Amino acid sequence: MNISVFGLGYVGVVCSVCLAERGHQVIGVETHPLKAHLINSGRSPIVERDVDELVKRNVATGRLTATLDAQYAVASTDVSIICVGTPSQPDGSPELTAIKTVTRELGNAINAKGKEHCVVVRSTVLPGTTRDLIAPLLAGACNNIPFGVAFNPEFLREGSAVSDFNQPAKTVVGAINRETSDMVMSLYRDIPGPKFATDIETAEMIKYVDNAWHALKVAFGNEIGLFAKTLGVAPHDLMDIFVEDKTLNISDAYLRPGFAFGGACLPKDLRALIHLSGKLDLRLPVLGNVLESNRMLIDRGITWIFDHSKKRIAFLGISFKSGTDDVRESPFVEIIVRLLAKGRAIKIFDPNVQLTRLVGGNKEYLLRALPGVTELIVPNIIDAVTWADTIVVTAADPFYAEAIAGARSDQVVLDLSNRGGRKLEPTMEGFLW
Repeated sequence: MNISVFGLGYVGVVCSVCLAERGHQVIGVETHPLKAHLINSGRSPIVERDVDELVKRNVATGRLTATLDAQYAVASTDVSIICVGTPSQPDGSPELTAIKTVTRELGNAINAKGKEHCVVVRSTVLPGTTRDLIAPLLAGACNNIPFGVAFNPEFLREGSAVSDFNQPAKTVVGAINRETSDMVMSLYRDIPGPKFATDIETAEMIKYVDNAWHALKVAFGNEIGLFAKTLGVAPHDLMDIFVEDKTLNISDAYLRPGFAFGGACLPKDLRALIHLSGKLDLRLPVLGNVLESNRMLIDRGITWIFDHSKKRIAFLGISFKSGTDDVRESPFVEIIVRLLAKGRAIKIFDPNVQLTRLVGGNKEYLLRALPGVTELIVPNIIDAVTWADTIVVTAADPFYAEAIAGARSDQVVLDLSNRGGRKLEPTMEGFLW
């Protein structure tokens, strides 16, 4: 099938390369010239496992290209997939400016094409957005040209997104009619796992249900870890027993005591649900306090580092988790900002976060949240480790483990990562283990 993907961020790039790898002809559409240039040069604009090779291979075969021209992309394809960002506004509601802009562009392009087209929304939006906002915007711009609309949520975890695309826990399509639903579902014909054809609002809501549950599991695991450690109970031994219940406890994926969650999905989707529940006059005390619990972990982490550290602190890792360059709402960015305000000197090493490669909202977030970051990031892990008298490890990365194995006796190593209760060296302190 001929497919255009609007938005070449994390979701858009992964969807583009995975669909191209499965034999589809894919055109990525982007307003940022650098992202389109990188794709057409056979390079990925994001850091994500396996994506570099997939981009290179599929650009070489001609199955994947990128363009700034929306009308060309729509005229050349049968289906357009919207993958633009919907970040949080100050009140917690999703920012829909980008999706409105893309929807109008699509409508105008369908009108210029003059024949039926299918539009699939993958951007995370609250229930009712596709039917009540996106469909009317398309209709207003299409000038009576027929179109299909569907919502197809993504369940991709940064760091394992390609694997998640190819081996999903589920595939969900919500559409306005059976014909559109069948067309979208055919994109996943050869992909395993259960498939659900449903209404648009259910498809929109399931993404929020999943992310709220994942956020809740992280917060729950961390609160139990804090409680257990305070009582002198080994947090990971405790949770090893808990997660063996696969019948009622479902999954152990997020239930390991570690540190606060961050990233582009869990915080903003929780805020969106809380905002909507307020508008509906619903009192949801559990969901309403998950972010507060996460905030408590960040505050305690800052106090813990400050109390256990010396003047010079090296952070190994600044992205919100290992295997990605995504720093949006990373708790470690906030920790660094607040430690700098307390007079600590900071150096940062993260092999995935290279300022010359960061683009779009990810780079904008880092430069806004941490204006002096260019002076803090060092290109070599040895430069950071040898300079510091305190080393903070943010991820259970073997590369970091190798670097801290030779820590000097006068250095303190503070571990915020989820190491599963491994034995502590004399110079090491674990946060919840």
